[in-house]
Amino acid sequence: MNTYVALFRGINVGGKNALPMKELVAVFESLGARNIKTYIQSGNAIFQCSEKNISRFSNKIGIEIESRFGFSPQMVVLELAEIEKVIANNPFKEAELLPDTLHVGFLATLPVKQDFSKLESIKIQSERFLLIDKIFYLHAPEGFGRSKLAANTERLIGVPMTFRNWRTLSKIREMAIP
Repeated sequence: MNTYVALFRGINVGGKNALPMKELVAVFESLGARNIKTYIQSGNAIFQCSEKNISRFSNKIGIEIESRFGFSPQMVVLELAEIEKVIANNPFKEAELLPDTLHVGFLATLPVKQDFSKLESIKIQSERFLLIDKIFYLHAPEGFGRSKLAANTERLIGVPMTFRNWRTLSKIREMAIP
């Protein structure tokens, strides 16, 4: 069985799209996943499954959640090896010392038309970013919640994405390693 990480977007935020983690585990179990662990209520799941086509498995997860809860959340599902690669490729290594200032955006697909000049124009001097394939690294030392760059990244890249801060990503990796 392979180990995967599912990163959900927009669940359990402000009372909208409520999906208790216990119920999310039940969804994964009903689809044949094993050794399911969740981390914080915003939708991070680590699991193992024998399904070779993870895209098809992701679709099944979405269908099952919609059937049970009435909404279909956006999610990105990655192999553990992909999470390891994201961590290894971090271009802002020194920012790992302040893990709440370092964020990783996981894009649903490869961007076709991104506006880097606009991204550059709205970032403040202390912010840095780099897009590598479907991974958007963002160092926002003044705070992610106050960053215009963070707030506009998805629109300017043109692809749905979900962000995790470095602390969360590190914890997910730690939980995923057997």
